[in-house]
Amino acid sequence: MKKVLITGSSGLIGSEAVSFFDERGWEIQGVDNNMRKIFFGPDGDTTQNLKRLSESTRRFTHHDLDIRNREAMEKLIRNQHPDLIIHCAGQPSHDLAAERPFEDFEVNALGTLNLLEAARRNCPDSPFVFMSTNKVYGDIPNKLPIVELKTRYDYENPKDRDGVDESCSVDQCLHSLFGTSKLAADQMVQEYGRYFGMPTVCFRGGCLTGSRHAAAENHGFLAYVARAISEDRIYRIYGYKGKQVRDNIHAHDVCTAFLAFYENPKAGAVYNLGGGRANSISVLEAITRFERLINKKMKTEYIETPRLGDHICYITNLKHLKSDYPSWDITRSIDDIFQDLVQNICVKKG
Repeated sequence: MKKVLITGSSGLIGSEAVSFFDERGWEIQGVDNNMRKIFFGPDGDTTQNLKRLSESTRRFTHHDLDIRNREAMEKLIRNQHPDLIIHCAGQPSHDLAAERPFEDFEVNALGTLNLLEAARRNCPDSPFVFMSTNKVYGDIPNKLPIVELKTRYDYENPKDRDGVDESCSVDQCLHSLFGTSKLAADQMVQEYGRYFGMPTVCFRGGCLTGSRHAAAENHGFLAYVARAISEDRIYRIYGYKGKQVRDNIHAHDVCTAFLAFYENPKAGAVYNLGGGRANSISVLEAITRFERLINKKMKTEYIETPRLGDHICYITNLKHLKSDYPSWDITRSIDDIFQDLVQNICVKKG
């Protein structure tokens, strides 16, 4: 029986990966200490995800461990010797990183190094998948010429229509401390692949989404909009007239990319991973769509100053990933994503 170790196993992507690989007959070792609750308070609590996984899966073992604990990660990987490592654990917020820089860097960068070194010592041939972020590009994507439309910003030049690819620079720009700690981890994952010849990949995610997201104001765009409208919260729009654009990928499609890499691994690979243009939406458009779908007006507050380093328009260019893995594609459309969020967040809480 194949074995996968998943960090952040109670989070959005991690919990989806637990279910995904359990359904395919894998044994799963999950690592999660619910640090999201510490970071984000009750909104970030992943207890329900863990409860659901414990009740619904057949071969899942939970380990309440901190990836910053080098000895614990070494022991776990040595004892389990997984066939695949999926590293999803992390501190995911720009704003929180500025408030808690040491925790941010220790979790995102040092925790990743702990896992990489444990893997190198114990299972160097097992593919190592790192859930990175498009924030490693800092605000470089904001330098692309854009045009303001009625409800969104978009790229002005036709050559940019498919979005940001992996050739985008990561230098000489504003990242946020979160972007910097993830970039440090991203570069380390690449280096272990290239220097030691290990099968490693960085998936630089756009907006990852799904109804299992323990979304909070500082993290989890679409799931938090759904939570805010269903719970009558005031949704704060930070700058850019609410026309800033994100492409969204459902957690399931992230997991199929993980499996594709496992089946055909490479050393030090890097791929942008998102929903692409078809799954792109602005803040204003998302609010309007939720209002229409559940027939309810959302309470909003506009903050003139945008979040520092925030992308104005970001669409993931998927050409490189699709070229290397032609059988992989987006299977959950933006309509599917909204249906999932409405049925499992708005309806259940509304």
